[in-house]
Amino acid sequence: MASGPSCPPVGRRLRLKELLLGPLLVLLVSGLEPILCQKVYTNTWAVHIPGGQEGADLIANKHGFINQGHVFGDYYHFRHRTVVKRSLSDHRGTQVRLERDPKVTWAEQQVSKKRKKRDVYQEPSDPKFRDQWYLYNPNRRDLNARSAWELGYTGKGVVVSILDDGIEKNHPDLMQNYDPDASYDVNDGDPDPQPRYTQLNDNRHGTRCAGEVAAVANNGICGVGVAYNAKIGGVRMLDGEVTDMVEAQSLSLNPQHIDVYSASWGPEDDGKTVDGPAKLAKEAFLRGVTEGRNGLGSIFVWASGNGGRELDSCNCDGYTNSIYTLSISSSTQNGNVPWYSEACSSTLATTYSSGNPKEKQIVTTDLKSKCTDSHTGTSASAPLAAGIIALALEANKNLTWRDMQHLVVRTSHPAHLLTNDWRTNGVGRKVSHSYGYGLLDASAIVALAETWTNVRPQRKCVITMVSEPSYETLRADGLSVWAQQSRQVI
Repeated sequence: MASGPSCPPVGRRLRLKELLLGPLLVLLVSGLEPILCQKVYTNTWAVHIPGGQEGADLIANKHGFINQGHVFGDYYHFRHRTVVKRSLSDHRGTQVRLERDPKVTWAEQQVSKKRKKRDVYQEPSDPKFRDQWYLYNPNRRDLNARSAWELGYTGKGVVVSILDDGIEKNHPDLMQNYDPDASYDVNDGDPDPQPRYTQLNDNRHGTRCAGEVAAVANNGICGVGVAYNAKIGGVRMLDGEVTDMVEAQSLSLNPQHIDVYSASWGPEDDGKTVDGPAKLAKEAFLRGVTEGRNGLGSIFVWASGNGGRELDSCNCDGYTNSIYTLSISSSTQNGNVPWYSEACSSTLATTYSSGNPKEKQIVTTDLKSKCTDSHTGTSASAPLAAGIIALALEANKNLTWRDMQHLVVRTSHPAHLLTNDWRTNGVGRKVSHSYGYGLLDASAIVALAETWTNVRPQRKCVITMVSEPSYETLRADGLSVWAQQSRQVI
């Protein structure tokens, strides 16, 4: 998976620049945005310096930086005192000076990354509580949550963190379950993840996702979370400059305390963007699954994407198609593929979300202590899955990240989900690019978790591509032709 978005051919880009020069100038004046595939460079660097904080501080001061603190391990967040905050060109001189410093083993100027929240925007029409049909619906299919609750599992002792635009920690339906140790404001660099309030309530996304997981039960407010006794935190990381470093800090927050990270965002769902985690985020994922939860592995739950209308493929999203994430898709109330849903082979399972205007949506907490019945998109599906996974972890604390993938595959089922791409795979399981292995079943997953035996260590099959030197041949017409041989070594 490429670490940057795909771009049109150079000639086409040049023509686009000529045609759009006026609008470009306006955008440059009003604040640079990542436009026309051009990178926007920030005044921050990620720097690897072995030896501890004191040595990093000395290097930062030597080269005109302020050390903003740890990312993780020996990686540090440097902000330059004089480099402009946003620029279309990198600051090569500063980069070279860092690279030449013998105490610096790696440095990279951070690039602004465009990340889009995966909800389908729709103003709430009524903040009142309505039945949460997807948790318990005696007349139709649901996620079988009530049966899991009846088995005694409500998420107690499990910690979930929502990586998003913040969490309203004093919301009356979240406050009792709020966990400050599972929360941080990466955008502003402080422990308070409270969202920034705007006239349009742009930063409601994280609070809505949090309520789906752990809204408090039996308090007469709004609805209940799937894991209504789990602890819930939030990381404010989407309401500002999103860089590789910001993503890595969020993905690696307190991994010995947080069990499940839920993310409902990713690259643009426009049908033409190929993007994914860069160096630090990739390492954060790897560290999470190898070191998180005392070596059992952090659980990363990801929304599959909302680019269905643009024929986007979640295979082109390096977050949701990562081996380290559980990719979750959506079904409507009636078991149809939603208009926004993306089909791809990386989808592992499905929960419910919004559909057509006449179909019900998701009930959850909203900003300013309110409740909404209009949460939408795969944004709403991933937190439901995170809550169900919290129930499974309560049933068995010793599950590894790979165990959880097995449990999801084995207990999800096609149910009443409608699509024409259901296939039977080599081990006899029904699978679909629209729904993965089907609808998550909270009762089935906790029942299997209770008696589950951990899978054996992961085995890897490595394929190495070897290219042989180019050689010159002579055609019959006397012209030289250069060719290159390649072969695979397994």
